[in-house]
Amino acid sequence: MLTLKPGVLLTETEYGLALLDQESAEYWTLNPTAAVVLRTLLDGDGPERAVEILTTRYEDVDAELAAEDVTRIVGELRDAGLITS
Repeated sequence: MLTLKPGVLLTETEYGLALLDQESAEYWTLNPTAAVVLRTLLDGDGPERAVEILTTRYEDVDAELAAEDVTRIVGELRDAGLITS
């Protein structure tokens, strides 16, 4: 199960989500697509569910592209040290 790293705060914004790493004092903003992916995974669903939500919400996005986006987003969040699994 994916979780935020201890000390990382999450808040909704008008545009998506903002994450603050209290340890490093760095913050990140997530666009609506990345916000859907992170919220879905934090809710305990898997990447497949995130792909399903993205392809339903954005009709011009196919499952292959959505899966690539999910993989990329998770990788970037992991590389930034914001999530654990």
